[in-house]
Amino acid sequence: MTTVVEPQEAAERKAQSAPREGSIFEHSHPGRCGYQLPALDVPERPLDSILAKSLRRNSIEGELEVSEVGVVRHFTRLSKLNVSIDAGMYPLGSCTMKHNPRINEEIARTPGFAFSHPLQPDHQVQGNLELIWNLEQTLKEIFGLPRVTLQPVAGAHGELTGIMMVRKAQEKAGNARKYILIPDSAHGTNPASAAFAGYQIKELKSNSRGTVDPATLAEAVTDEVAALMVTVPNTLGVFESEIRKFADILHAKGAYLYCDGANLNAFVGIARPGDMGIDVMHTNLHKTFSTPHGGGGPGAGPVGVSKRLVPFLPAPTVERREDGSFYLEYDHPDSIGRMRAFNGNFGVLVRALTYMRSMGPEGLRRIAELAVLNANYIRARLKGSYYLPYDAPSLHEVVFSDKLQSAQEVHTLDVAKRLMDYGFHPPTIYFPLIVSGALMIEPTESEPKEELDSFCEAMLAIAREVKERPELVRTAPHTTPVRRLDEARAARNPILRWQK
Repeated sequence: MTTVVEPQEAAERKAQSAPREGSIFEHSHPGRCGYQLPALDVPERPLDSILAKSLRRNSIEGELEVSEVGVVRHFTRLSKLNVSIDAGMYPLGSCTMKHNPRINEEIARTPGFAFSHPLQPDHQVQGNLELIWNLEQTLKEIFGLPRVTLQPVAGAHGELTGIMMVRKAQEKAGNARKYILIPDSAHGTNPASAAFAGYQIKELKSNSRGTVDPATLAEAVTDEVAALMVTVPNTLGVFESEIRKFADILHAKGAYLYCDGANLNAFVGIARPGDMGIDVMHTNLHKTFSTPHGGGGPGAGPVGVSKRLVPFLPAPTVERREDGSFYLEYDHPDSIGRMRAFNGNFGVLVRALTYMRSMGPEGLRRIAELAVLNANYIRARLKGSYYLPYDAPSLHEVVFSDKLQSAQEVHTLDVAKRLMDYGFHPPTIYFPLIVSGALMIEPTESEPKEELDSFCEAMLAIAREVKERPELVRTAPHTTPVRRLDEARAARNPILRWQK
């Protein structure tokens, strides 16, 4: 990693002298051509019979005319500006931006997987159905739950699937109920998923430890509450150690316990959600079980359910006959129906099962152990230089705030921007919302101690700069091709196309 601690004036000169690539449209010049089409060998026909005059044009305004070498160099330069997990640490909290072993990509490109079609009959895709079935069996063991659906294609999609099953079960019991309880430490998609499923939201305030208090929960659970949606570990990186009590409280009132398992990377192979009394949970295969993550996907959000929710699983399900063959079963009268046109993002499922088989049970447990160790190493090194609002034990991530830096009128965004000068992608900022000026850091198990030390040294250097030269941090970044943007204006008035 590049350490950048230099006077502001020098940093500004360095940034101003850096080459500006600009838009590829600015490289366009008349007559430049990247590819020459062959002469048209189609017999001439009256053009009017093919395309009306009103739909034709003789020229294209602003037509792009660029040579092949110009195009290649433009996109190569742009690629060098990209930040990726292959180049360095991606400490985005609750996103588990971990290394994805390349063997997963190789297996996903196996022709039988890559070129199969979801409309092929069952007998032609036995290998695909067997893979889905095996992945379900593996997740059942990891979850400690009797059944899993692989249809959801993202975490929030899994949340919606789970809450729809809860609603269908409550309706069949004679009362769909009205409310979903959600702690203030939950993932932000939870309230949206519950509302989309037709529920009203009641928020539960966290206690001083950053977790749900059983007494607060017991007071909130009424006959109108359908479920509690709790993130485990929560967005503070704290495990809900009294979750078994939550289950007892909810079950006594006929309600369900929903677990947002996006942070399963913190305890995979160590604890099973089903053993905690959880009725339904989703996890993110593209986080804990290794698929490319970021840029909008693809993803997978499998949902596991307890016995009483099995009848409501999405259909079809993959079943195995006595002779060992596999088929899609559509006969589920209480099913919530399809959540996906086909059987999930199949390529993601291939990668996930490859990862699980490669790691094995002990390897999966080791993932969680190292993820927790790395987060606590960062916590120990940065505590004191950055304020730790909740002192409960951290699991996969640690959340600091800008309370100490605010005394110098330096805030979380400034720290994040300055970190870019040191060659690091910033952590998640301003989330969770219950921490003012939050800095949420998740190193994952992928990072070696050397990388963690480089990151910590950069953060500690920034903390010193805040005390000695706060203006340097407030005006960062200084060495990036693009300096600080007006982010509020960019969000409200985005420019989505190139304009001359």
